[in-house]
This record gives sequence, C-alpha cells and structure tokens, in this order.
Amino acid sequence: MDKMGSGEGPDNLQYRWCHLRKVLERTGPFCHPDFEPSPDNLNFLMESCKLLVIGAGGLGCELMKDLALMGFKDIHVIDMDTIELSNLNRQFLFRRRDIGQSKAEVAAKFISTRIPGCHVTPHFSKIQDFDETFYRSFHIVISGLDSIVARRWINGMLISLLSYKDGVLDQSSLIPLIDGGTEGFKGNARVILPGITACIECTLDLFPPQVTYPLCTIANTPRLPEHCIEYVKVIQWSKENPWDVPIDGDDPQHINWIYEKAMERAVQFGIQGITYRLVQGVVKNIIPAVASTNAVVAAACATEVFKLATSCCVPLDNYMVFNDVDGIYTYTYQAERKEDCLACSQVPTTVDIPGPEAKLEDLITVLCESPKFLMKSPGLTATIDGKNRTLYMPTVASIEEKTRVNLKKSLNELGLEDGSQLMVADSTSPNTLIIILKFASPPDFEME
Repeated sequence: MDKMGSGEGPDNLQYRWCHLRKVLERTGPFCHPDFEPSPDNLNFLMESCKLLVIGAGGLGCELMKDLALMGFKDIHVIDMDTIELSNLNRQFLFRRRDIGQSKAEVAAKFISTRIPGCHVTPHFSKIQDFDETFYRSFHIVISGLDSIVARRWINGMLISLLSYKDGVLDQSSLIPLIDGGTEGFKGNARVILPGITACIECTLDLFPPQVTYPLCTIANTPRLPEHCIEYVKVIQWSKENPWDVPIDGDDPQHINWIYEKAMERAVQFGIQGITYRLVQGVVKNIIPAVASTNAVVAAACATEVFKLATSCCVPLDNYMVFNDVDGIYTYTYQAERKEDCLACSQVPTTVDIPGPEAKLEDLITVLCESPKFLMKSPGLTATIDGKNRTLYMPTVASIEEKTRVNLKKSLNELGLEDGSQLMVADSTSPNTLIIILKFASPPDFEME
C-alpha cells in the first residue's frame, strides 16, 4: 500500500512518483526558460498547488482522475448538477446507486477514496455563487464545461482579478485558465493567460451557434420535427402539465407524452421525422458525447496544467483542436487577442447602430444576435443629463415592468446620442461592461 499511498513514505517517492521526478529534476531541450530542476518542483505540485476544476461531467471526471494521478493533492470541483441515468455511460466516477446525488460530491468522494493523499473538495453550487476572494485562492482553473455562458462568466471573473501598475500587468495576479471542450468525435484544449493571450471573448466566433427556435415559428408555422417537439415542450406542457411537475428528460412517461403530442402536431402540419430519440435530444438539449474524446482532451488539458504548475515545459500556444471522425487529426495554432475585446481589452467597445431613430429593443437585439456580443438578457443603464438612469432591466420583475415601455422608444427619445456610454449587465459576465453607441450616420437637422 505504501507504493500507492499518500506520498508520505520513502517508497512512494522512489516508485510512484519516479516518472515525475525524472521530468522535474532534469533539464531538457523543451524546458521553459525559467525552469530550474529541483526536488522542490514536485513538492510544490503535491503540497502547495491548489487547483479548481469547473464541471464534474464527462470531461470533468477525466480531468480529476488525470490531475490526481499526476500528483496534485489539493483539488476543488464545482458542479451544480445531479447524476442522471444517461450520465453513466461516460462519467465513470458514478454508479447507478449515485443517481440523484450531487456530481461534485460523489466525484470528490470517489477520487479522494481511490487515490490516497489526494483531497478533493466538492462545491455543489453554481460558479456565480462565489466571489473574487474564492477564485483568487487558486493557482490554476480548469474548465470542463458544456455551457458557453458559464465559460464566458469564469473568463470574465479571472480577468477581473488582474491588477495593473502604471498600465503594466502584475503577473502575480494572473490565474491561468485551461479550457477543454468536446462534442462527439471533436474537441479542443486551450491555454488562456488572462491579460496576455486571447480570452474566451476574443474567440467567441469559434463556438458553434446555439440552436434556438423562434417562438413565433414553432407556434404558427412549424417546418421541422424539432419545431413540433419544442412546441409541446415549451407551450403544451405548461398548459396541460399532465403530472403537475417540471419536465424530467429521464422520465420515460414524460418523454412518451411529449413524443405522442409532437407526433399529433407533426401529422397536422404534414411533417415527418419525429422519433423517440429525437424527442430526448430536443428535450434534454443533448450534446453528443464520446468517452474516448473526453479522455484525449482531458489528458491534453491536464498536461498543460502540469506544465504551468512546474514550468518543466513550454505551455501550449495556445489552441489545440482534435478530430477523430476520420482518422486522428490535431492542429495547434495561436489564437490572437482582439484589440477591442469586450472582456480583456480594457477599452469600451463600440456598438454600431443605424441612427438615433433606432429603438432600444433594436439595440438589445444587436447585443444578443451580433457575433461580437452574443449576450443573453442584457440590462442597460446610462448617465443622462448627469443622472444615472435604468433603461431596461429584464432580470428583476418589478424593474422590468417599469422599464418595458422604454423598449419601444427611440434612442433619441431616451436622451442617447452618438458617443453615449452605456453600462451593460448580462449573465455572460460577472462584471458590468461599457459600450459606446456609434451611429452609422449623423442625424439630419432641418435648417431654419
């Protein structure tokens, strides 16, 4: 047991970690320029380095296993989800008896038990539940998320932790973000050094567009089988609600009910292609997952964590894509920072608007649909005539009701003009963002 133990005995250092000692106590041609071979490197990795893994799903399970077996002993994991039956085919830290329990808590217990000496601290909550003090306590953050919104939020949080002295980044305030993502047989791993390399917002256009179905289409003119399913899910369920509970994508009764109703609607509009599997996919918004892809991408991410923690090798610069649909293909390239990045450029971003006659709802549409912003439900405030004014706030019901009338008003009516600064709050960022209105052409004034 000593050889597979906690790292406290001499046998452990001689056998279990000998492969790490060879890497960390010798120099080599691929070492980082700042690397100094020393036994202290392994000691730091095992005794001091504190990691945060976000997500305990298919990628997160692999990440925790890899990091624990690499010698990291202080790992925290955040996940807000509970274990479902459909998780068990790829999220190998869970068993059937764990269904309904917290992913973070079950995964932490499994790793801590299986790998003595490694302590995983679970957080059964949202990433938004923690403040700057919490995130500042980690050396490296590793993301295994399936949500673009959550990725953007943690990206913004780590950027907000940066401090500058005379305009120069204080690198002691930098916390690297290692981000992994998979979809089917494709995946990617990337290294983000906030304030130095391209961040999530800089490369927002790399993410596939999120599939959404306009309510007017699914209600009035459905054309696809997905429209019929979404209609039953969004509209018909809330009206009829046969079991008086929210939809459970893992409950066969619920899926069967939606399947039957969707079939009826499909027949009504002459649409074909409704299947039980498709219903499950639409209801649960299933992202295809392949265990081997998760394993490869997690291994790449864990390797980058090891490089950054020890400086034993130059880290990835800075984006690697993986594809094994037909053979195995990888490609690494340097994603470049955007000079006007909404998150990391430290300068307000301009928003192009046709003119002062545009309505506030048009501006919100731009913020939600433009590839540059892709916000979810932005709230807008501005300083007008020296007073701070809330233009629209969708997240607070009472304020939304009072400001809803502004949506139909023109920017000119609201007192906004070319060059006006607006403060934007959105779920994609923990920080208030500054945007500047830029009218396409100056307004025409009648000469008297």
